[in-house]
Amino acid sequence: MSHITITPTKRLLSLDFMRGLIMVLLALESTELYVYLLHLCQKGSFAASLMAQFFHNDWRGIHFWDLIQPAFMFMAGIAMTYSLTRQKEQGMPWNDRFLKILKRSALLLCWGIIKRIHSPDWLSLNALDVTDILTQLAFTTIIAFLLFDFKIKYQLLAAIGILVFTEFLYRFWNIPGYVEGFSDGRNIGSYIDYLLFQQEGNHYVFINWLPTAVHTLAGVIVGKLFMQYKTPLTWLLPAGLALVLTGYALDFFEITLIIKPIASSSFVLVSLGFCCWMVALCYWWIDLRKHQKGLLFFQVVGMNSIFIYLFFEIVGRNWFNGYVIMVFNPMETLLGLSHNWFLVIAALTTFAAEWGICYFLYRKKIFFKL
Repeated sequence: MSHITITPTKRLLSLDFMRGLIMVLLALESTELYVYLLHLCQKGSFAASLMAQFFHNDWRGIHFWDLIQPAFMFMAGIAMTYSLTRQKEQGMPWNDRFLKILKRSALLLCWGIIKRIHSPDWLSLNALDVTDILTQLAFTTIIAFLLFDFKIKYQLLAAIGILVFTEFLYRFWNIPGYVEGFSDGRNIGSYIDYLLFQQEGNHYVFINWLPTAVHTLAGVIVGKLFMQYKTPLTWLLPAGLALVLTGYALDFFEITLIIKPIASSSFVLVSLGFCCWMVALCYWWIDLRKHQKGLLFFQVVGMNSIFIYLFFEIVGRNWFNGYVIMVFNPMETLLGLSHNWFLVIAALTTFAAEWGICYFLYRKKIFFKL
């Protein structure tokens, strides 16, 4: 990872807010805040049901938290549009842009693997975890780049083709005795994991980067449309509605179930529809209605998204979270707090420290990038 000192460029504030919001939610999750809050809720209560939305749905169905990864990929595609357009305007040759993307993807792949190290023999194939969001983004970034210069209608056809091919893989790839359609741990994705890594019964699978490439490619398309049209709400809202209805219809009639761990086509469509609505809402509220108070809180995190993601996932989970709990442990008795409330306060303190790091970098105009 390298860092550069720059002055932030002017762009749609809603996009910066949404990227920052995603990172704030991920940072809070890394502190275990949602786990601690769930422990405070009475089982079966409305509060418990609400907190359950901040955890992944096990298999069929979709929770709010299942939208975070698609939104991350989607915003990466939008950011790529602005970046590649600027590079083209500056006269950078295609080969140079491609090499830059390859370097970025290699770094994303490397950090995605490092982030998931969980045992001393992590480099052995059967222990290698290649399902991290950064690992997936490494592949989706290359696909989106290779399709970037095509017209939007051809990019849409490519997105549809990817989903159709995914359907073919899960439905018609005949491997007797192993592949069972959309069954957990017994599908084509699990079988490919076995072939490549000798891993069996994986819940999340390596080839998720193929269907979820549609999220990144859709971000590229939306980024282009933002540059071309002055009234994006006229197409974002109906597009989101069409995607959500189509995805839920596929699941309702049990044609293709909504399954996040293998990024089924119905899941991709539904999550993409919600991403369109989220962007539309943020654009309407922030860029049109000019409600921009408090944006700095999210911007300072979003402008160093890759850095802070790696920090709270590697340093935070493996050391900082526990260190903050240890330092503040005497306060539990002194303040007469229950253990669960103490953990909530410790988690918020950890997040505050991580936000402070982002704010320091923002004030110094230091922005890390891959």
